[in-house]
Amino acid sequence: MQKVFDLFYLTCGVCTDSRNVFKDCLYIALRGVNFNGNSFATEAIEKGAMFAIVDEKELANNTTIFYVENALLYLQQLANHHRNKYKIPVIGITGSNGKTTTKELVNSVLSQRYTVLCTKGNLNNHIGVPLTLLQLNNSHDLAIIEMGANKPFDIQELVNIAEPTHGLITNIGSAHLEGFGSKEGVIKTKGELYDFIEEIGGTIFYNLDDELLAQLVPIETEHITYGTSPSAQVAGAIIEVRPEVVFDYITAHDDIVHGISSQIIGKYNFYNMLAAVCIGDYFELSPVEIKKGIESYLPDNNRSQVKQTTKNTLILDAYNANPTSVQSAIESFAMMSHDDKFFILGDMLELGSETIPAHHSVIAQTKKLDLKGIFVGEIYADIAKNDESIMAFATKEVAKEFLAIAQPKGNLILLKGSRGIGLETLVDLF
Repeated sequence: MQKVFDLFYLTCGVCTDSRNVFKDCLYIALRGVNFNGNSFATEAIEKGAMFAIVDEKELANNTTIFYVENALLYLQQLANHHRNKYKIPVIGITGSNGKTTTKELVNSVLSQRYTVLCTKGNLNNHIGVPLTLLQLNNSHDLAIIEMGANKPFDIQELVNIAEPTHGLITNIGSAHLEGFGSKEGVIKTKGELYDFIEEIGGTIFYNLDDELLAQLVPIETEHITYGTSPSAQVAGAIIEVRPEVVFDYITAHDDIVHGISSQIIGKYNFYNMLAAVCIGDYFELSPVEIKKGIESYLPDNNRSQVKQTTKNTLILDAYNANPTSVQSAIESFAMMSHDDKFFILGDMLELGSETIPAHHSVIAQTKKLDLKGIFVGEIYADIAKNDESIMAFATKEVAKEFLAIAQPKGNLILLKGSRGIGLETLVDLF
C-alpha cells in the first residue's frame, strides 16, 4: 500500500470527479449508487491526470492506472497517512446544529494569527474529510475539520481518519433521526468524538450551559469551558439582539471584552461565537485578534444571513432545520425588537417517528410567543387540515402565489426550513 500512497506525492493533488480532472492530479475512482468512477479512469488520464486509482483489476495497467481493493478505503487511508506527516493541532468539530457556522467562526478567529486549513463548505463526510486532509502542507499551523453524521458510527469513522487532537461538539439535538433511530443514537454517535479525544489524551472544548454535553465529557480529559456561567473559563453575555448579536465576554485570566458586534443573527449563534472565542483564547490570540475575527465573519449560503431589501429585512436561515434549531430560531426571533414581524417556516425533514410531534411542538411555540406567519410543506399542510388556526401551504409554489398577492412591506421576516423545502427561492418576493 505504501507504494500506491507514494503516487500521491508525485502529483498536484487528488480528484474524485472525472469532470473536474486537472493536470497532473491523482484521480481516485469512487463508486456511488448511480455512478462508477472506474468507468472514467482512462478518460481521466487522457484529460491530464498523472495517475488513476481503480478497484476493478482489469482496468489497471500498472504504469498510469493502479489497482487497489477498495478505492474509497484507499482515499481514507491515504488521507490518514498524509495527516500523520504533520504534527499540528487538528480541531474536530461536530454537532446537530451550528457546526458549519462554528467552524467558519473558529477559522475566522484563528486565521488572524495562524495559517489554517479549514473544511470548505460542508465537505464533512467520509469523502469530504479525506479530501480536506489531503490539502495539508507545510504552511499550515492548524487544521479545522468539520465532521457530519447521519447514522451510527459516522463520527467514529471520521475521527479515525482525521485523528483530531482537540474536539468540540456544538450541541446534540434531534437531527437525522431516520438514520440514527433515536436521540440516544445521536448522542452515542456525536460522543464518539469525545471518546477519541479521551483515548489520545487530547483537549475538549464544551458549552458549560449544556447539561447533556457536561455529562458526556470524560472527567480525566483536559477540557476548556465556555458559557454564560461565571464558572466557565470563557464566560459571555448577550447585550443586544438587533437582529445581529452583540455580546461581552471575560476569560479565566481576566481579559474583559465589551461590545463585540457580530454580523450574525440569533441567540442560538451566541454559543457558536463563544466557542470561537474560547478556542481563540486557548490558542493564545489577543482579545483584539479575537474581536476582529468574530466581527469580520459574514455568513453566507443561506445560513443566519440578514438581507436588507428595499421593502423588508429578511433573516434567511433556510439551509437546514431540525426541532432544536427551529425552536432556537423562533425564540431568538421573538426577542428581536420590530413592530411588524412575520415568519415563514418550512417542514423539518428526516425526523422519522418524531416528525408529527416535532412539527406540532413548533406550531405550539409560535402560538405561545404570539408570532404571526405561515408554514410551508406537506407535513405542516396536513396538520393544518385539522387546525384552522394556522395557515399552511403544501409547496413553496403555492406559498409564492399567496405572498405575491400579500406583498409584505416593512416587515422583519424569518425564513427557516429544511434545505429540501427551498425557502430561499421566496427571497425575490420581498
